[in-house]
Amino acid sequence: MTTAAVTPHRVAPRTATRPVSRVAKATELLLLATAFCCTFEKVHWNVAGNVEITDILTFCFLVAFAVTRRARATRTVATVGVFFAAFLLVYLIGFFNIETQQSLNLFGKGMVKFLLHFLLLGAAISYLAASPERRYWRALAAFTGGMVFNGIYGILQLLAARAGTNLDSVLLSPLTGGASSINIYGSVNGQSVYRPNALTGDPNHLGVMLVIPLLALLPVYLRLEKGHRLRVPLAVTLAFCLLVELATLSRSGLLGLGAGLLVLALPYRRFAFSRALLLPLAGFAVVLLGIIWEKRHFFSVVIRSRLQTGGGSENAHLFVYTFIPKILHMHPLLGLGLNTFSVYYEFVTGKANWGPHSFYVALFVESGIVGALVFFVFLGWIFARLRAAERLGRRLATLRDPTSRRVRPLAWGMTAALVGSMAANLFYLTLSFYYFYVFAALALALPVVFGRRAT
Repeated sequence: MTTAAVTPHRVAPRTATRPVSRVAKATELLLLATAFCCTFEKVHWNVAGNVEITDILTFCFLVAFAVTRRARATRTVATVGVFFAAFLLVYLIGFFNIETQQSLNLFGKGMVKFLLHFLLLGAAISYLAASPERRYWRALAAFTGGMVFNGIYGILQLLAARAGTNLDSVLLSPLTGGASSINIYGSVNGQSVYRPNALTGDPNHLGVMLVIPLLALLPVYLRLEKGHRLRVPLAVTLAFCLLVELATLSRSGLLGLGAGLLVLALPYRRFAFSRALLLPLAGFAVVLLGIIWEKRHFFSVVIRSRLQTGGGSENAHLFVYTFIPKILHMHPLLGLGLNTFSVYYEFVTGKANWGPHSFYVALFVESGIVGALVFFVFLGWIFARLRAAERLGRRLATLRDPTSRRVRPLAWGMTAALVGSMAANLFYLTLSFYYFYVFAALALALPVVFGRRAT
């Protein structure tokens, strides 16, 4: 009798907790999948508009996050909510500047993306703040792994194109039902010059996105202890990302990389002549020079063309900046409306569905002075939180906590990556993409997750 009375009490809690644990595990997997796929622009379907795989994963993560309620209310999450409200107010008031049905449709699509981006930002920070530190490292690894996977696909895409095969039509088209291909820059003596765009929409997008893992992980690699198990994998990852960066022929990507390296030049100057940096760079240079020397005429023509600054492409990138004073004269405070630049561009130039080729042009044209001010304050706040993470790393070092060897370098690397991304977006538009908000979530969560060690 006693055994029969006790047995139900032992069984019931086990069966009751299983569904919760499965949903909790699914929440983590969905966050990792979102971080991994956030650069896969080509994986989309024309269902009720352009629905990307990241849209689907983000929505599923938000639902799972709401069901599990595995969250931690922090000042960082509350501040994200304040910025969300500020941006929403700017966009909703700017809605009254919309004049055409086409602009209205684009505004609706832009609002959906905005909502998903900021909900993902707040939910990811809240989830990571309530999770063990290992989940933060998993999320960072998934984000980096997605970039590397994109780069691998880009190299395979380039090799396939040189062999006369469109890899996108073989692998992506059956999945998405759409058409895409590698970018063809031009030709040299009848031989096509290919620029891999991988799973992104443009080779310059890929080049700008790769700035983040290159700059964020470089200080972490330099501070790894000799013989650490991640030393070689990180060196290979950085070398591979640099190779893909060069293969994209993206000047915006190299501009961002150079700006970020200037940020790291002062705090990591003592590593400039270290074996950890010089040996991998020497090996990379030997391989790269070998590739270039084999077809030196081909590469010399391509490199000279990318160094020119007076072509049509450069003029188009600079021409869009002339739109800012014109729009500010018409609607100085709130601009033309979120995501409506292409309508104005078509009205002026006759070219439909073109982006502004500059994030800052889009920022001023679509949201005016007020929207631009809010966004720059938002970026300044991210810098401030990364500065707090750097101070946290120093405090952990005084407490002899070994995690300081990871937190402080990562804070410096993310600071450089943010500067590099801002510089690269002078002539391209990627700060409004999913990958930037995943990066922002990791940057803002850094002092929250590891701040528990200091308390």
